[in-house]
Amino acid sequence: MSDMNQEQNVEQAVEETVEQAELLELAALQEHFGEAVQSIHEGVDCPVVVVDRKSIVDLCHYLKDKQGYEMLIDLCGVDMSEYPGFTEGDPRFEVVYNLLSIQHNKRLRVKVLLAERELILSVVEVWPTVNWFEREAFEMYGIIFNHHPDLRRLLTDYGFEGHPMLKDFPLTGRAEMFFDEEQWRCVYRPNKLENRVLIERTWPGVDRG
Repeated sequence: MSDMNQEQNVEQAVEETVEQAELLELAALQEHFGEAVQSIHEGVDCPVVVVDRKSIVDLCHYLKDKQGYEMLIDLCGVDMSEYPGFTEGDPRFEVVYNLLSIQHNKRLRVKVLLAERELILSVVEVWPTVNWFEREAFEMYGIIFNHHPDLRRLLTDYGFEGHPMLKDFPLTGRAEMFFDEEQWRCVYRPNKLENRVLIERTWPGVDRG
């Protein structure tokens, strides 16, 4: 029993040490970037830092070079327009950067709030692997990453119009493509499918109690 208690005490001490190191790193980030760091809080699985869009490249360089986040494992967009509590005038989009430090076994989530038609700088110069993630966010949400080396559609065809992941984009789309036997090519025509909503949209953790 004493060996088990000792092992538990060691695990608890390690966890406390890791938490203290994370707090010191976040404090250093806040001190270095000042008001550009808009908020810091503990997320579901890792700390979350919300930053000003103008500082995103400098902050990402700092996180990679000074705090060891050598890998960006994902970037995604979020349309907040139907999120509970959203009001007109709030930034519509979130750009979310999920970072991983392999050498220190830690994760960090960075968020940037964007209004419609606001640009955000690309971080390809920091993590080249973000290239396709930014292209996907542009394609699905219409978020423009300034200075991206090749910002064009990735999943839809060249003639596609609109951004499918926007909340106001119809589930059935606005046009359909078919093969025209007379013209012997693929052509578009207005979509006549009924836009049915069979399952009410929910926000996990917000409207499920």
